[in-house]
Amino acid sequence: MEVLEDGGSASAAGCAVTIGAYDGVHLGHQYVIGQVRALAAERRLASAVVTFDRHPATVVRPGSAPKLLTDLDQKLELLAAAGVDCCLVIRFDQARSEESAEDFVTTVLADQLHARAVVVGQDFHFGHARQGDVALLQRMGAQLGFVVDGLNLVGPDDGSPPVSSTRIRHLLAEGAVQAAAGLLGRDHTVAGVVSRGDGRGRELGFPTANVAVPADICLPADGIYAGWYRGPDGPARPAALSLGRRPTFYDHSESSLLEAYLLDFDGDLYDQPAAVSFHARIRAEERFESIDQLVAQIDRDVIATREALAG
Repeated sequence: MEVLEDGGSASAAGCAVTIGAYDGVHLGHQYVIGQVRALAAERRLASAVVTFDRHPATVVRPGSAPKLLTDLDQKLELLAAAGVDCCLVIRFDQARSEESAEDFVTTVLADQLHARAVVVGQDFHFGHARQGDVALLQRMGAQLGFVVDGLNLVGPDDGSPPVSSTRIRHLLAEGAVQAAAGLLGRDHTVAGVVSRGDGRGRELGFPTANVAVPADICLPADGIYAGWYRGPDGPARPAALSLGRRPTFYDHSESSLLEAYLLDFDGDLYDQPAAVSFHARIRAEERFESIDQLVAQIDRDVIATREALAG
């Protein structure tokens, strides 16, 4: 996939384009991308996604901006895996937030991407004060030489509401990682760098990799999970994951810590980038009255993790 930075231009042959934050690149997003690719193949165009270097809400309403399901690198990897030919990453700053919808269509869709077809959801809005919509795209498309397809949002086959990043965040907040995976099309995965902790896991007989996840990334509810750990070059390794505030040792902790105990592994992971996937929730976080009780529970958690990952 070709990645264009803001201001870059795609092939003059033209593109079939979709636009959006694409946070999570979930099954709904993948459906839209599938429609874009089919249209591009039919018309012998390149398939293209216009997305942003940050969530637009961090600029237009920073006090209520959502946590991200994917960082930019993850998003680009997922878009490439979905078969997109080209991705234009727009720097979304204050000036961009004040750009009119008409200027966005002219400069981005027409001038940079040479759009011949645009595919978006029926409720798509863009531009300053969200004044742009499907109707505006259709009017301008008639003048600038592109057609517009406004799609109805899709949901799972069980008749539940359409897939959305907001729904997935709500599920993660409940610890329902398997339900979230059903909408993402994969286990929810976060990335970070392994940092040095207090060494208590090794003292307990369960050395962990403490993965420092950026504060703007969406984590599931505190608890114990079965999951997978991927280092920069190695395979996915089974791991028992602890996400929480370690109430057995601390009365108050301001933020949750993600610790991964890699099963059947012994090695130095410090300062390495890591990706951690949440596959199944084992239990809620608990406070134990003694270290022996905690160690006994961790033993049970490891057994439960093996069983969850084997299934």
